[in-house]
Amino acid sequence: TNGPDGSSHHSLEDIAALRVIPNMTVIVPADYEEAKQAMRAAIEYPRPCYVRLSRTASPPVFGPDYKFAIGKAAILREGSDVTVIANGNMLWRALEAADALKREGTSVRVINFSSVKPADQEVVLKAARETGAIVTAEEHSIHGGLGSLISEILAPSYPVPMDFVAVRDRFGQSGEPEELYQAYGLTAEKIKEACLGVLRRK
Repeated sequence: TNGPDGSSHHSLEDIAALRVIPNMTVIVPADYEEAKQAMRAAIEYPRPCYVRLSRTASPPVFGPDYKFAIGKAAILREGSDVTVIANGNMLWRALEAADALKREGTSVRVINFSSVKPADQEVVLKAARETGAIVTAEEHSIHGGLGSLISEILAPSYPVPMDFVAVRDRFGQSGEPEELYQAYGLTAEKIKEACLGVLRRK
């Protein structure tokens, strides 16, 4: 989202609107390297692709040896207590939250879910079986985005305690990006709190 440009430049509902379109491909890169690879993959892909990009700068997550693939998620940190599934500008915040929890003795698996559609269902089910609790983190409305997708994957066969770090049924507003992340609760601290909450429900 581009906070200073006002609510007309917020994309808090785009994933929900686009992933329901048959044969549409939806990709949410986390940094420059992944965006570059995702664009190349989209050009070669035989179906229409939506690559969600943000003007907001984010720290680099991936090096040149990273290999992006449509339909595949990537486990960035192994963990056994809880899983955080994130994409886009929330991925580095998920890693930051995992580091904070590790210092307190909690083992957190972090999954980059940049390919929203098609989705890597097996990595989600495996995480649910092995960690027993899941938190999703996304720069999107809580309705219809990454959290909804992960719930749809788990509900029929392996439901576990879940929580969602996302925008809670609000319109976009003007402001500096970091101010808006704080206002909407899209922070590493909120991801950490959500992890501790689902752990109590295991």
